[in-house]
Amino acid sequence: MEHLAIMRKSWNLTHKILTGEKKIESRWYKNKYPPWDKIKENDIVYFKNSNEPVKIKAGVDKVIQFDNLDPVKIRKILDKYGGNDGIEADKIDYFYSMFKDKKYCLLIFLKNIIEIEPFNINKKGFGIMSSWITLDDINKIKIIK
Repeated sequence: MEHLAIMRKSWNLTHKILTGEKKIESRWYKNKYPPWDKIKENDIVYFKNSNEPVKIKAGVDKVIQFDNLDPVKIRKILDKYGGNDGIEADKIDYFYSMFKDKKYCLLIFLKNIIEIEPFNINKKGFGIMSSWITLDDINKIKIIK
């Protein structure tokens, strides 16, 4: 499968992926949303900042899913994986405060990260607020010029 992850530009995460500061993409949810149970080892993830073209392609090395989370489990996940998720040590408390009420977490370990020729996508049919799209072929949403 192929996936498109749409990132919050203000967090500078795509830059961290390209520089190797971010080796894990995490997704935190109150309910199970894609890519829960939809992403697997050797899948491909494309990354883009919101309102920008797709610019990064990465392979999936492994996926860990956590459910039935509580604040203690969330703190342990952040302490263990936060650094590889691109979270600076002094920002762990900030992210903990954002995630402390979440019930599900996916950790997607990235490999073979490359910058690609930028392309735009059409999210029609996936919802304007979609931050993750899973499909069998990225070309189905790629805008060909």
